[in-house]
This record gives sequence, C-alpha cells and structure tokens, in this order.
Amino acid sequence: MKFDTIIHNGTIVTVNRNFDVINNGLICIKDGKIETVSSVPADYSPSGAKEIINAKGGIIMPGLVNTHTHIPMTLLRGIADDLPLFEWLNRHIFPLEAKYMNPANVRLGSLLGCAEMLLSGTTTCCDGYFHEDTVAQAALESGIRGVFGQGVIDFPAPGIPDPAGNIKTAELYAQKWKNESSLVIPSVFCHSPYTCSEETLKKAKRITRSNNLLFQIHTSETKNEFDMIMSRHGASPVKYLERIGLLDEMTLLVHSVWVDEEDIRIISKHGSKISHTPQSGMKLASGIAPVPDFLKHKIIVGLGTDGCASSNDPDLFKEMDVAAKIHKVNLLDPTVMDAKTVVQMATIRGAEAIGLGDKTGSIEKGKEADIIIIDTDSPHLIPMYNPVSHIVYSAAGSDVRDVIIAGRLIVSNRELLCLDLNGIIDKVNLLAAQIKKERI
Repeated sequence: MKFDTIIHNGTIVTVNRNFDVINNGLICIKDGKIETVSSVPADYSPSGAKEIINAKGGIIMPGLVNTHTHIPMTLLRGIADDLPLFEWLNRHIFPLEAKYMNPANVRLGSLLGCAEMLLSGTTTCCDGYFHEDTVAQAALESGIRGVFGQGVIDFPAPGIPDPAGNIKTAELYAQKWKNESSLVIPSVFCHSPYTCSEETLKKAKRITRSNNLLFQIHTSETKNEFDMIMSRHGASPVKYLERIGLLDEMTLLVHSVWVDEEDIRIISKHGSKISHTPQSGMKLASGIAPVPDFLKHKIIVGLGTDGCASSNDPDLFKEMDVAAKIHKVNLLDPTVMDAKTVVQMATIRGAEAIGLGDKTGSIEKGKEADIIIIDTDSPHLIPMYNPVSHIVYSAAGSDVRDVIIAGRLIVSNRELLCLDLNGIIDKVNLLAAQIKKERI
C-alpha cells in the first residue's frame, strides 16, 4: 500500500488504552487516517509515501484537545485583568463585546485564535461564543477540528440583539452545520444557569438532544454563582441542572469548581463530562475544582484554557503543567494528577468529553491522523529520560514543530500553512489600536 504520509525517527506517545510509548516509532497515514503504528523495522527505508516527515528524535503524540475556548476573545487579551468574575464580566467584557464583536471582528479574532492554537499543538477545540457561524467558518479555513457551540444567553448579545431569538438562532445554526464538514461539529453553548432562564435552558437542551449534539454550560464557577443559584432555586447549580433534566452523557459542565460530594455523585450518575480550566480559575480567583475526586468517581475530565480575555493564551502545555501542580499543592499530595493522567486529560479524555473519543485523542490504527511533533532539541528538553514527564513539566507550545490534522500537514517546521498569519496580525493590531483609543 502506498501511504500519503509517513512519520518516523521519533518517540511515539500513543495515549492508547495501554499508554504505549514506542521508541524509534513509525506512523503511516492513508486517506486522513492512521494505518500503521509501530517501531521502525530493521530493514526500513524512508520511502513509499507522498510525504515523509522526519521527527528528528522528537516526541510524536496525539494533537491536543482544548475542551473550553471562546476563540474570538483573543481580541480582548489583556484588556481587563485582576478583577472578580462578575465585575470583569459586567463592567468590561459584556460592554466591549456589545460594541466591538460584530461578524467581521469575530472572524478576525477567530482566525488569530485558531492560528495560535494550531501553532501550540492544539488540533481539536470545543468553543462557545456568539456569531458562532462565523467562528466555525474561520475554523474550517484554518484546518482545525472542533465542536463549535452557538452561544445562548437571556440578554442582548453579539449577533442576537433580541434574546427572544436566541433559541431559533441556535437551532438554525445546528441544522446548517450538522453535516457540513467532518472537522466542524455544531453544538449549543448556554452561558450559565444565572444568565439563562429555566425555559431557555430546556429549549437549548432539546435542540442538542434531538440532534445528538453536545450541550455546553458554565457551571459552579464561583462562590457568588453558587450562592445566587441556591438563593433562586434552593439547590446547587448541579442539582438545579439535574432537576430540570439537563444532565446526560452529552452535557459538558465547564469549570465545576464549587461542587460538593452529592454534586459529584450526580454528575457521575448521569455520565456528564467536565472541562477543567485551572489557569482561568486561578486568575479570576474562582477556586480549584476537585478534579481528583471527579476521577475517583470515573467522571471524564478534559482540559480547557477558557478565552484569552481570562487566561490570556490557549497554550495547553501551560495548562497541563498547572493542572498537574495545583492539585498536588492543594491536597499536599505529590502523587495526585501524575503526568500520565494529565496527558490523557489533554488528549483522549478531552476528546471523550466532547464526544470525539472514537475519532481523535490517541494514536491508534483507524483513528483520524491528528498528530503533533515536539522538537526536543532545546536545552530545556535535554536530557529526555521520560517523554511523558517532558510533555507536562518541561515542554511549551512553542516547542511544537509540526501539526497534522486528518492527515493534512497544517504546521510545518513551525510555519502555519493554511492562513496568512502576518496579514491577520496586522489587522488585529489596527483594530486593537482603535479599541484602545476609543476606550481612553
């Protein structure tokens, strides 16, 4: 068989069921899928493929899966920092979004965000925002894979000046994109239990259930949110969502910081998934999600970076490092959240959390060829005794050299092949200068 692409001369961290690590590995790709995963045969010579990629002794691993993003918010990076969540949202983010997040700017921010994710090794994302049709189109142009959720909220928002139309907008969006592309999967993203009414939440969930799509929602992010929902509904956010019928295996609960033991049992019972966003939670002082307890209850947990307005960049390598360390110090236990567990959260568990575990998240025969190569020829990655340790504790997004999605080379030798990055940066800088001038 003639292959489309062969990758050789690297250490493969498969993240398969056995978590096999293959020294001097070989991967053969045909029609966008992985055909062969093995060590290099003794008689191997690099031929028999249209494209041959020499990993040059680096780490070959599954592309990273970011389970929570607001991609266009790259445009608001650093515009409001060091504030409590509600003040940050109500005084800064919501007003700025209302003024500047039109379709043209959402497209621009989406292109920048996709470029940034791709260059730092993310091959799949789970996004939630407004004008999501525009976000999805930009993502398709970039070559990234993802689940893209049309935002739903019960007050005027970008693209939905009348909140009465938010459900219809989400429904039309889901219908348009359901069979549009294998890379773009539609979803519905309800902002939170405190910004969406019970009726809105139920209607949004009805859309996802009838179309077998992912339902995303910010949940139990802060103590203020927890207290607000308790006051309104006499239940924690998780118990409230269960009571109104929103929890099932296609529900992604984002943040999930302020939860108790009963909440955790409820999440586990319904098979709902969690997106863990430790850096965002640290910066906004929201708290630390009890991820080790989630894992003990067999809850699937993926990693997310949140939007660049709250966590400033979508580098999942940074997120892995923080996720591994924050729980150790929080529990005073150096054995929790070991490197292997965290790598799984950033790959296969993340894919499972957003409904794509059968397609991506590990390097196995038959799966989509979503693969990244880490250049380990740098002082901070030498020597390499344990590649899994290096992925979590030493590597950075800037160490990613090559990115392949569905068998297509998207980043080659740190160069983005599908987008005009310099042109995007120039346009973003012009817009940022305008925003800065008008704000001052």
